[in-house]
Amino acid sequence: MEHFKVIEKSLVYIENNIEESLSLDSVANRFNLSKYYFHRLFSAMMGCSLNQYLLSRRLNASVELIQNENRSLTDIAYQLNFGTPSSFTRAFKREYGITPSLLRGKNETIPQLPIPSVVQRMIKNINGDIVTDFTLEEFKAVRICGIAFEVDIATEDYKAKIQAHSKMLLNNIDKTINGSCYVIYSNCQPNSTQFKVLFGIPHDIQIEKPYYFTFDVPQFFCAKFKYFGDLIDIGDVFMTDFARFLKISREDTDNSDIELIQVFENLHNLDSTYHIYVPIKKHQIE
Repeated sequence: MEHFKVIEKSLVYIENNIEESLSLDSVANRFNLSKYYFHRLFSAMMGCSLNQYLLSRRLNASVELIQNENRSLTDIAYQLNFGTPSSFTRAFKREYGITPSLLRGKNETIPQLPIPSVVQRMIKNINGDIVTDFTLEEFKAVRICGIAFEVDIATEDYKAKIQAHSKMLLNNIDKTINGSCYVIYSNCQPNSTQFKVLFGIPHDIQIEKPYYFTFDVPQFFCAKFKYFGDLIDIGDVFMTDFARFLKISREDTDNSDIELIQVFENLHNLDSTYHIYVPIKKHQIE
């Protein structure tokens, strides 16, 4: 069974048995894996430990019980395998900023979260730790023609904005053009949530409209990752993957105007497989 399928099945198993006394041993045994391997795999795929995940899902399950049932908070705490009612209250307040008793007494609701999706990507084992698969290579210089705009990932529906601009570009190019599609992100200011985005293709296209540009991407040394699906939906996952990559590989990001580049295999299908290229410092050999 593929690694992401194992984790997908484990999330369903956890959800269906959330009131049981689940542990790393019991869940790993369910899928015939050693607890050490399952722990590394789960942490790599979900960005948190199994215990952290179990806590978040038990708290998520408690929300419905608090809001929709007359059961006492003590009974809810024990039903969901919290050691004591006070530990349940502390964990709930850390997660939601309100105690269970206050939630029950207010006319407010906390939405329950569905089982999170598992992002498909290749993985590799480095020195006993599991990380997203990557290669270190040179990104070849390329001229990109396309539409430029800005997004703020903190305040806007940036996914819709990127998709809208991508449609604007595709509506203005010859339908016979095929090949790769590039999305280039550059940070407007250090530590800002605002990004400049260039959505384009490696073709010489002439579009006499505002915000259409030609940009020469220089050659640079990079870390290359491969994903399946829509990166716009899994930005947090990539950030976790990249942080683990830096820790395990002991590489450093390069001081570049380009934050990262997405390259989709098929410009007419932005749900296709894509690669992510991130500038990395190239160590000099003395």
